[in-house]
Amino acid sequence: MRRRTPGLHVESFGIGRPLVMVHGWAMHSGLWRDFAASLAERARVSLIDLPGHGKSGPLADFSLPAVAAALAEAAPPHATWLGWSLGALFALEVARQQPERVAGLVLVAGSPRFVAAEDWPGVAASALERVAAEMETHYAATLRRFIGLQTFGLERARTLTRHLTGQLAARDPPDPRALRGGLAVLQQADLRDTLRHWSGPSLALLGAHDRLVPPSVAPALKRLAPRVETRVLAGAAHLPFATHPRETAQAIAEFLCHHAR
Repeated sequence: MRRRTPGLHVESFGIGRPLVMVHGWAMHSGLWRDFAASLAERARVSLIDLPGHGKSGPLADFSLPAVAAALAEAAPPHATWLGWSLGALFALEVARQQPERVAGLVLVAGSPRFVAAEDWPGVAASALERVAAEMETHYAATLRRFIGLQTFGLERARTLTRHLTGQLAARDPPDPRALRGGLAVLQQADLRDTLRHWSGPSLALLGAHDRLVPPSVAPALKRLAPRVETRVLAGAAHLPFATHPRETAQAIAEFLCHHAR
């Protein structure tokens, strides 16, 4: 087993205004380092491994408020926060706790509420439970199958799946307590009020074929918070930065350029 460092592991590179990137559930920041490098000419990128993920040590309290506070402490001040999937919830929580530290929000395949409700599109809670059970018993196989589903239909699907699973395998699987804590956040968090009252710039990038954060979240976001910019990427699912890196990077770069402050 590779050794995790105490506290949160942060890797920073690039030039420009600070951009903090927070990865998704059961993953680590190494998965999107190549993509982050494409943004490094426009921003000073900081990749953070969530507690108990990748190279970061565990956190005794893996709750939404506690993890967000730890992320904020490890991040540069007044940065744009880019959260992918579960990371979007933590980015929103940082904006709720410490709005003065957040210059902008980018939600990639993310939503202020992941579980479906009568008034909100999302994923069924039972589907999350099923994936979590599979993840705890067959971590590598479950992730390989998940990535395969996100790349299905692409010309380079097999090559991309092999590349991404190799990147994930470069670091240890998440601590089981962190996995369960992340699942609880996905199941319970509802930060719609935070986004509704957020006065800073925000962008939501969604995949047209995403079954976890469906494209119907885009109009729901506009009804919730008309200031939010939304884009639905054709052909993309839950990994747009990997399957459609050029379009995703262009949208983020335009947002950073337009809202740099």
